Amino acid sequence: MSTDKTLADFERRYQDMIGHVPPKIAKRLKLGMAVDPDLVAALEDWRIAALTPDALDAKTVQLICFAVLLAQTSEAAANHARAAVKAGATVEELHATAGLATLFRGVAAFNLAGEMISGLFPDKA
Repeated sequence: MSTDKTLADFERRYQDMIGHVPPKIAKRLKLGMAVDPDLVAALEDWRIAALTPDALDAKTVQLICFAVLLAQTSEAAANHARAAVKAGATVEELHATAGLATLFRGVAAFNLAGEMISGLFPDKA
């Protein structure tokens, strides 16, 4: 198998979804394309397939990803918060989603969410 996709193709996916390529992802993509482009292509295609199901709209998908990553207290939740806003999510929807994540992770998730949401909606902070 030999991919016909380029580093720029994969970077564009992140640009389209969240508005930029996060530094950790940029490094992973660059290294992967130099070492094993077929593996990168397979993983990135799987990622896009999971993030674009027919049964859910983009905003719902991104809110779910935000909640899952908040429950893990992962900084990557910020990327999905941005993507949710780009897909039309409101501050109220992000806050409610953070509340759900807090049920499963505790206040640490809500604290992390507060920081992220405040950065996206500084007029509400």
